Amino acid sequence: MRKVWLIFSQTATVAMAVLFVVATFKPQWLQSATWRPALPSATVAVAPPLGAASSGRSVSGVVAQTSFADAAKRAAPTVVSVVTSSSPVRNQRGDQWFRYFFGDQQGQPQSGVGSGVIVSQEGYVLTNNHVVDHMDDIEVILTDGRKAQAKVIGTDPETDLAVLKVDLDRLPTITFGNSDTLLVGDAVLAIGNPFGVGQTVTAGIVSALGRNQLGINTFENFIQTDAAINPGNSGGALVDAQGNLVGINSAIYSRSGGSLGIGFAIPVSVARQVMESLIRDGQVTRGWIGVEPRDLTPEIAETFNLPIKEGVLITGVLHNGPAALGGVRPGDVVTQVASTRVANTAQLLNAVAALPPGRAAAVKVQRGNDTVNLSVVVAKRPKATPVQPQQRGQEE
Repeated sequence: MRKVWLIFSQTATVAMAVLFVVATFKPQWLQSATWRPALPSATVAVAPPLGAASSGRSVSGVVAQTSFADAAKRAAPTVVSVVTSSSPVRNQRGDQWFRYFFGDQQGQPQSGVGSGVIVSQEGYVLTNNHVVDHMDDIEVILTDGRKAQAKVIGTDPETDLAVLKVDLDRLPTITFGNSDTLLVGDAVLAIGNPFGVGQTVTAGIVSALGRNQLGINTFENFIQTDAAINPGNSGGALVDAQGNLVGINSAIYSRSGGSLGIGFAIPVSVARQVMESLIRDGQVTRGWIGVEPRDLTPEIAETFNLPIKEGVLITGVLHNGPAALGGVRPGDVVTQVASTRVANTAQLLNAVAALPPGRAAAVKVQRGNDTVNLSVVVAKRPKATPVQPQQRGQEE
């Protein structure tokens, strides 16, 4: 028995040595061997389609990367290029010393390229106010090559929106989506004319919702996205995976002038209200109560021993203004306007702006340890004075 075991061990040792030599110097012999057992096939879990517009091609049972071609095909024809220019302004100063030092200068003509979205068969085009502001000549170019001069129906600098009108027939129109149902992580497409190179579609997700206090507009409630938005995209469409309009591309955060993955769009819920007001009245009518607000910070709440942590501190009240006549005092903290709770200045601005002028609105304030319910007759918000975004104050 011992002899048999010795023979077996020697044979096994030689076999292992031969296998080591073959594996080292001729590994292909082992790879081509037919006696190797096959590996079990892998089971891949495939997610169901995201929607009718999300088309994925099946390759060997695995769904390829989702395509947004259907959404782009549906929305792209409704997005137009907006080419603007203004006439040069001649220096009107008659000061001979000015002419001596600077010469008889003439203002240089200005031009720009932006984007817009066709919203109705009547020829209405929604875009940004800053695309057409102070421009004399505005031309709209469709994706099918047609061109038309556009007329400004109305502008709203406080939301940076404008409505144009062109006289063309057979116009493609965008389908309005619901920006209120957007969630962080939803797929979106940005469509516009960046840098004037021609219509471009970029894809990304909703990065954040309700962005405000950026100093861009007076009324801010931006959708933030990482879909590439560049100069020239302003006024273009932000659409969902089905090609429905959910926002108007308006601004980017950039240190270089190009996209850094932080873009902002005006929600279509806001854009539609402004658009309808501009078409109907030529202006947007908003409520106003005449106060100077400031966010309530934990430090301020602790300093004044307030029992609340959220609200808007009133630092000033316009003499004989709506708030003053309604009993609002400096030092009050507004916590609710009508049925809307307010936790910061942006929310107060939006809540008051939504109130119809001429009607009384319930305003709940925290005054020291007491909760006080007031009635304020809302006035019409004064027309905004065009200023640079960084200079815009917030007064409500």
